[in-house]
Amino acid sequence: MNRKIILFSVVSLMFTACQNQQKNKTEPQKPNIVYILADDLGYGDLSCYRQQRFSTPNIDKLAETGIKFTQHYAGSTVCAPSRSSLMTGQHTGHTFIRGNKEWQPEGQYPLEAEAYTLA
Repeated sequence: MNRKIILFSVVSLMFTACQNQQKNKTEPQKPNIVYILADDLGYGDLSCYRQQRFSTPNIDKLAETGIKFTQHYAGSTVCAPSRSSLMTGQHTGHTFIRGNKEWQPEGQYPLEAEAYTLA
């Protein structure tokens, strides 16, 4: 009789220990991304990157509470191919715009009409 009680206790303890414990599942939060596209803004133009002539407190606060990127590059030395890359999603070597050429009389060199863009 004593053996049955001990066996029952051990088996009960094993089943209790092996129960599937469900954890409260929380949905993953979507990232909060702020992408700032500024024309002619250099690496040293913000005070969060140690610029000392003027302060940029709002951008500094974003940099303090978020991620600061310090290694980046543009695929071209002029702005038009970089802008074209942002609009089309293509590498600067594959986009139709190659430089800052002006097209007379309008003054702008347009993307190809069949190019897919974010706009």
